Amino acid sequence: MSDTKRIVLSSDHAAIDLRQAVATHVTAKGYEVVDIGPITTESTHYPLHGKAAAERVASGDCDLGIILCGTGQGIMMAANKVPGIRCGVCSDTFSAAMIRAHNNANMLSIGARVVGEGVALEIVDAYLDAEFEGGRHGTRVDMIED
Repeated sequence: MSDTKRIVLSSDHAAIDLRQAVATHVTAKGYEVVDIGPITTESTHYPLHGKAAAERVASGDCDLGIILCGTGQGIMMAANKVPGIRCGVCSDTFSAAMIRAHNNANMLSIGARVVGEGVALEIVDAYLDAEFEGGRHGTRVDMIED
């Protein structure tokens, strides 16, 4: 069995280019990417993509998820409807690190119309490099799950 973490990526039509840049970046960091699309810029519905990615994480098929839409908000809301998902939308590196360190977030959402590619990749790095601190934060995560 491989120790390589699997990350599911998905977006709506507004974030395809940024999702592909994230996929390349995450792959270069040694993660296995499961990109579930879409592949065309034809208008699509972000709730479907958020839910599909979240189900991959909730089932254990993927360890983490990164999802994108225009603002990151809508797709994040859809993902959080799936039991067991803790997804936060981030437009800065501090928040990205904190959703992992304090909230044990298993998904990250980014707005392609909010941040550029350079900042988005820094956000991804901050999220992936952070580790859950447990302790009092574990108690709070348990409260969220209840």
